[in-house]
Amino acid sequence: MPESTARPLWTAAEVAAATGGALHGADVAISGVTYDSREIGPGDLFLALKGARDGHDFAAGAFASGAAAALVERPVEGGACIVVPDTLKGLEGLGVAARDRAPHAKRGAVTGSVGKTSVTQAIKAGLDLAGPAHASVKSYNNHIGVPLTLARMPVQTRRAVFEIGMNAPGEIAPLSKLVAPHAACVTTVGPVHIEAFADGETGVAREKAAIFEGLVPGGTAVLNGDIALAPLLCDAAGRLGARRVTFGTDIGHDARLLDFRPDAEGATVVAELFGRPLEYRLAQSGAHWGLNSLCVLLMLDALDVPLETGLQALADFQPLAGRGQTRQVAIADGAFTLIDESYNANPLSMTAGFKSLGARAVSGRRVVVLTDMLELGDQSRSLHEGLAGPIDAAGLDLVHAAGPEMRWLYDALPTSRRGLWRATAAELAAEAALLVAPGDVVMVKGSNGSRASLVAKALAGLNSAQGAPSSSDASR
Repeated sequence: MPESTARPLWTAAEVAAATGGALHGADVAISGVTYDSREIGPGDLFLALKGARDGHDFAAGAFASGAAAALVERPVEGGACIVVPDTLKGLEGLGVAARDRAPHAKRGAVTGSVGKTSVTQAIKAGLDLAGPAHASVKSYNNHIGVPLTLARMPVQTRRAVFEIGMNAPGEIAPLSKLVAPHAACVTTVGPVHIEAFADGETGVAREKAAIFEGLVPGGTAVLNGDIALAPLLCDAAGRLGARRVTFGTDIGHDARLLDFRPDAEGATVVAELFGRPLEYRLAQSGAHWGLNSLCVLLMLDALDVPLETGLQALADFQPLAGRGQTRQVAIADGAFTLIDESYNANPLSMTAGFKSLGARAVSGRRVVVLTDMLELGDQSRSLHEGLAGPIDAAGLDLVHAAGPEMRWLYDALPTSRRGLWRATAAELAAEAALLVAPGDVVMVKGSNGSRASLVAKALAGLNSAQGAPSSSDASR
């Protein structure tokens, strides 16, 4: 019988030992770990975390849904309990125990202002092909998501990758130290969450560089050598004794992008990796995937994944939901192409999206539908207005916008490019049929909090309104 089916993820006694807790009840087998009682499966460990709501109030429901045990700060009825002084600290302890019981596992960590989740999942695709692997799900990259991902790591894992994010100073280093990665990367640095940093992008870069603080001795730091703040990242990694490798377009990078050729099925990348010439395929057509793919290959190399395995993974890796998924939507008299980039947005990713859209062959118009970028502080007006330049450089035809911040961009555009502006995404979504025409290629992008996804969903729903099936080259 394979080890993965013979051995549970944890036992209640092991959880008690890892967390320093007291076991009340039977020593049951545990197959999973979650803090959301709505996601409980049979055999799971329920984490009674305290947040806006007290998780202890949901323990009874978790047991009723099949939870095998609960990690709690006070005993609850319904099943085995491991009682600890602080459930979040207990979760961290469980994560550390999961890491330490698998000393053979190579671990990677990913951060950056743009592309964290997609790069993490692309790395995971390569790790999966190389053997038993583990990774963050969704965007589990904060003080709960990182230790939770660790706690879910099976003992037989050979390689794992973790996404690490931040909203404010001082968040990344503790999470990186929990993971103790063998390789860590910074995809890029830009004006994201800058309202939390008095020194703007420099502060963001310093916080991103903190991911190297958790590296094991002799670990590898992978960083974007093209950005202006690359020297800060290099210096931070160097002070920690890390092996440093860079990706970018300039001569001297360990992974150098020479050409990126998008097409209807994805893109062809021409590059050099440690001096070796490469030409390979991507299922992604966004221009930012040229550098993203090099970051992935450097991380896979540092985690002992063969190059051929990494190239195969990249060729098969499809866009994630809200991060570049593309579909044809049938409407009266034809169809349009919808590019769903609605999960998040900032000035860097906006510019990359415009460039990618501008490179596409179209029979109609190149259209963007934009909602507010958030957490930009007192630079918000200038950064929104500043999108007019990249839109012009990309040769885009029409801009629809929603939200008070996007009004700054809308007013900065020439009248020939102005489509509709509405105060909210919901209002713009209600007029989805007015935003497109047959032959258009339409990209929807905005910060998650400004609800760009409402517009993307409404545009996709035009297909249903016409009663015709859609085809998709997106991930399924």
